Amino acid sequence: MSDLLVPPSRLERWVANFIDRHGAAELTVVDGSLNGRARDGSTFVVALPFSRAYDGPADAVAFLAATDPPPRWGVLLVRKGGFAIARLNGAEIIESKVGQRHVQGRTKAGGQSQQRFARRRDNQARQAYEAAAEHAARILTGVETLICGGDHTAVDAVLADSRLTKMVVSEPWLAVPDPRRAVLEQAVADAGSVRMSVTNA
Repeated sequence: MSDLLVPPSRLERWVANFIDRHGAAELTVVDGSLNGRARDGSTFVVALPFSRAYDGPADAVAFLAATDPPPRWGVLLVRKGGFAIARLNGAEIIESKVGQRHVQGRTKAGGQSQQRFARRRDNQARQAYEAAAEHAARILTGVETLICGGDHTAVDAVLADSRLTKMVVSEPWLAVPDPRRAVLEQAVADAGSVRMSVTNA
């Protein structure tokens, strides 16, 4: 079985290619997802982005119409090396911020030196998360759906800010490297993609 993120614009072509490879497919709607089973026994399950459940007809075109992004949503990516935040209206980025902070790497020294480095590293990480929370509280005002990614501990530290605790976090979780502008733009695309699980017979 393989898991894929497929941009909505490619979904109809993807289903057509699946049928070309595996034979005519029966489409059904099960547990909020569109399922396909081909003549050779191969299957796929495709889920809407933003934790939505699909309840329309078993048809790829109808499913595609349900993939539009929400009017007010955001992306929050945090790792120890930096953060990236975006507020979107549909597919358009309205405001964004990318920031890097130096956080001391681990040291091989022992004893008091190791403890001193650990304290410094923890303080630097805390300051980085506080900076990310400050920007997030400003940029994500009014956001109804939030997609997160990066390091779980780092994201949790940012969302612990009292101004952000009411944010509704949706799937999928995005695995990203240290956030940069290109990483943020790819994360926005991935957040709006459908999630596909494919099992070839």
